[in-house]
Amino acid sequence: MIDVVQLASLLIGAESVTPARGPVFEVLEAALVPLGFAVERRVTGDAPDGPVENLLATRGARGPHLAFAGHVDVVPAGDGWSANPFAAQERDGLLMGRGAVDMKGAVAAFIAATARVPTDAGQLTLIITGDEEGPATFGTVSLIKRMHERALLPDLCLVGEPTSVAVLGDMVKIGRRGSVNIWIEVPGRQGHVAYPHLADNPIPRLVAMLAELDALVLDQGSEWFQPSNLEITDIMVGNPATNVIPARATARISIRFNDLQSGQALAERVAAIVHSHAPEAIVTPRISGEAFLTVPGTLSALVSAAVLEVTGRTPELSTTGGTSDARFLRALCPVVEFGLLNATMHKADEAVSIADLKQLTDIYTRIIQRTFSASTA
Repeated sequence: MIDVVQLASLLIGAESVTPARGPVFEVLEAALVPLGFAVERRVTGDAPDGPVENLLATRGARGPHLAFAGHVDVVPAGDGWSANPFAAQERDGLLMGRGAVDMKGAVAAFIAATARVPTDAGQLTLIITGDEEGPATFGTVSLIKRMHERALLPDLCLVGEPTSVAVLGDMVKIGRRGSVNIWIEVPGRQGHVAYPHLADNPIPRLVAMLAELDALVLDQGSEWFQPSNLEITDIMVGNPATNVIPARATARISIRFNDLQSGQALAERVAAIVHSHAPEAIVTPRISGEAFLTVPGTLSALVSAAVLEVTGRTPELSTTGGTSDARFLRALCPVVEFGLLNATMHKADEAVSIADLKQLTDIYTRIIQRTFSASTA
């Protein structure tokens, strides 16, 4: 058996600000090998987005194949901590440290759960990346490529992101909105403000296009998704002089979109509006993920039943929140997300309830057991 609090503490103590490599994966490997897992660790990618270390751990070769996906990289600690963020502290029933919630606690809980399940009960795969909090260029995408190379294709995938809101077990994510960021550059012609006819000010054109973009109503939402939203996230001119018309002005927008939209179509729509105001403007989109939905069915029912059995709660099925690596994993098989409370993730004094950590281990144990027993029912 594995002490989930001890394992989570060891993972927190292995500092792993994204992109993660080395010690945190050594903790994982040391925990997994005695449980019968074959562990493969690979470092991929170059600067600036790499190198990144990833881990695939497999056990069993027959029966239903359940994958658990997660990450052990964390965001920087930041200021305001009451204790060392990379030395786990137990205090008032909480385990505190960077990554306790997002998401070393869930990784520890799933590993502890696997220790309770016979090695021949079914096939388990852990998909653990060191680059979820960063660009994700060489993280889960590289793992999926490696899984295809090894013909390691699961039937179901559970992502351990912190999905609970008020109490453990109140929410399961069955989908996520897509995300596209778009950079806009409007060129002008620099000149003296007293001689505007000899210059070309790009700012009025930028302001006009942003006003039109901000007024867009993309949709009213769909059955499982909230309305898509477009937000202006940056405007920059960088003009230190008070008497100079600038040579260019830039802006950035971010769109989170539902299953009625696509990243490419939204990028084209934005570009058309931009070019109607400034034909020479440069529009550069980056689509970080499309919206996806795992229609409620076998997997969500299985997870919900396990949550109900342990907590007495029936979780809400939701698609709210930001993106996660489930946007990549959905290409492998049906995927849902379930994990700890998300109230303190990315904050100073990030902490998980020790009782929740133990309950999550119980829930994951039942999810594994239910997955494997379903084939013999």
